[in-house]
Amino acid sequence: MTEPCDLPAVEARRMIGARQLAPTELLASCIARIESVDHAVNAMVARDFDRARGAARRADDAVAKGHDLGPLHGLPIGIKDLEETEGLVTTHGSPIFRDFIPTADEGIVARAKAAGAIVIGKTNTPEFGAGANTRNAVYGATGNPFDPARSCAGSSGGSAVALATGMAPICTGSDTGGSLRNPAAFCGIVGFRPTPGLVPSDKRGIGWTSLPVLGPMARTVGDTALLLGSIAGDDARDPLATTIHGRAVRRPGDFYPPAAVDLSRLRAAFTPDFGFAPTERVVAQAFAEKTALFRGAFAQAEDATPDCRGTDEVFEVLRAVLFLSSHLEKTRTRPGDVGPNVRANVEEGLRYSAADAARAMTEQTAIYRRWQAFFERHDVIITPSITISPRSWRELYPAEIDGKPTRTYFHWLALAYAVTVVGHPAISLPVGVDAHGMPFGLQIVGPRGGDALVLSVASALEAMLARDQRTARPVPNIARLKAAGPIGAMEGFIGFD
Repeated sequence: MTEPCDLPAVEARRMIGARQLAPTELLASCIARIESVDHAVNAMVARDFDRARGAARRADDAVAKGHDLGPLHGLPIGIKDLEETEGLVTTHGSPIFRDFIPTADEGIVARAKAAGAIVIGKTNTPEFGAGANTRNAVYGATGNPFDPARSCAGSSGGSAVALATGMAPICTGSDTGGSLRNPAAFCGIVGFRPTPGLVPSDKRGIGWTSLPVLGPMARTVGDTALLLGSIAGDDARDPLATTIHGRAVRRPGDFYPPAAVDLSRLRAAFTPDFGFAPTERVVAQAFAEKTALFRGAFAQAEDATPDCRGTDEVFEVLRAVLFLSSHLEKTRTRPGDVGPNVRANVEEGLRYSAADAARAMTEQTAIYRRWQAFFERHDVIITPSITISPRSWRELYPAEIDGKPTRTYFHWLALAYAVTVVGHPAISLPVGVDAHGMPFGLQIVGPRGGDALVLSVASALEAMLARDQRTARPVPNIARLKAAGPIGAMEGFIGFD
């Protein structure tokens, strides 16, 4: 029998509205799952159970009294530990913020709460979200739910693991170099990178940069769309949250439920590497085998890629500029409390000049325009979500892939940051497992502003692929995790490197 914590968010919300499931019952199930498996994976690192229970009782009362219920009413939510949450410690994975308790909710948290979600706790992240291996010197490492000795990727790794193991039906995340999509791929769940500004950020240091975004994560496309509809909107504090004065230009109904789409009318481009990403052979093999099963569903299925020349260099420079703006002072005044990934980015940024930044922004624009020309002939691009199969979390980053050295500590994220550089929406959809038995994620990239189209295509593929065990969403062995030893006892658990 399905436990309440394993229900899709959409189904749980339907049952709550129909008085078939009480918010307190759903919360109790999620808390029980956390307490039974989190020792093995270390995903929900700061817990807010007492306040959550109070909120769930109030949610029960609202149902009983027939009040209008928000779209997320009674749904427990995990909040990434980069996002400030009132009254709950928010460490950013850094010893500098070990004891930081915000006095107000960040915008994304406030919108989720206003829609009825109940914060159950904070999910683990690498220090300041740097790197895609969820491990830090405050809470330690988060293990992959299919093998806790392996990486869950990141930086929204704690959210991905919490979802995969049934600790919460919805979670928040953020993404610069794939931090919503990479852990989704490694953990067998859904992560969606929206168009910059669609989910407003009131904390982004450089307000006009399109690289970092906030977004939703869940176990299914429908659940992801449900959360997106509640956290998308307008916020004057975010200059990218484009609006028309006096008009509401974003509505939940734009994204949930995903509109039906006829794949046989769409033109899809397939590429394992965007022409430059260091894709591991086992990933390229899985991509070829799985896409062969559904290519025929599209009107056109062409092996093609946009011209991505210069993407590595652009991302390296612009990412370093972001780190300078956010972390230069920390590395100068508290170097012992800053880890190697942050230091490396700051040091790299200091080597660049204003001319380097100008060239990077100019080249970014050129790449973007080449992508627009490509999308005149294609409706979506389909790629693997991430270049490698999960490895040990003790590996700070992959120094080599198939025997070839990587150019930077984040080079292995190239499949994701190719999309980041141009600002297109993209989703990671779980599609079975690879030859190593680890989850495989498929990235679906839409045209400029095509968030709703991406969700619709992903939903159609999800429904089609769920019928085949080779492509259905993989589910971790919860009984095995319950019986596993604590991840905290593993060598190297706490630390930056």
